[in-house]
Amino acid sequence: MPVPSLDEARTFFRRTPFIADLGVGVDAIDEGECQTSLAIAQRFLQHSGQVHAGVLTTIADHTAGAAAQTLAPEGVFAATAELKLSLLRPARGERIVCRARVLKPGKSLSFVEADVFCAAAGGDEQLVARMSATMAFINVRNLV
Repeated sequence: MPVPSLDEARTFFRRTPFIADLGVGVDAIDEGECQTSLAIAQRFLQHSGQVHAGVLTTIADHTAGAAAQTLAPEGVFAATAELKLSLLRPARGERIVCRARVLKPGKSLSFVEADVFCAAAGGDEQLVARMSATMAFINVRNLV
């Protein structure tokens, strides 16, 4: 399956209601890789002022799935089978940036990592979370 264009990837993200509602955007996509970003809004914060872990997990999961999808055969959908997120420090800033890459592609499973950064006003990024995930490839016909 050819790697989707940036416009195709953006359309895919917009068609996922929860991701579209959050405002996650695709910045780059390539074979086995995807980068996304999200402007931090007040509604994403904990009472302590840091980004909620659920927001970090969501962007990491969806970005990792998109990276895996670039290596999926035609008619197959990458779905999360397992994930682990390590929260490294509080995410405080203006923007979340996530970079995912497939470490070990396979026929039925792929192993993916995603790094989540928080960017300040000057653009300096700080690693705030790392996710490891196993993506399972599911035949689209089996979803109906």
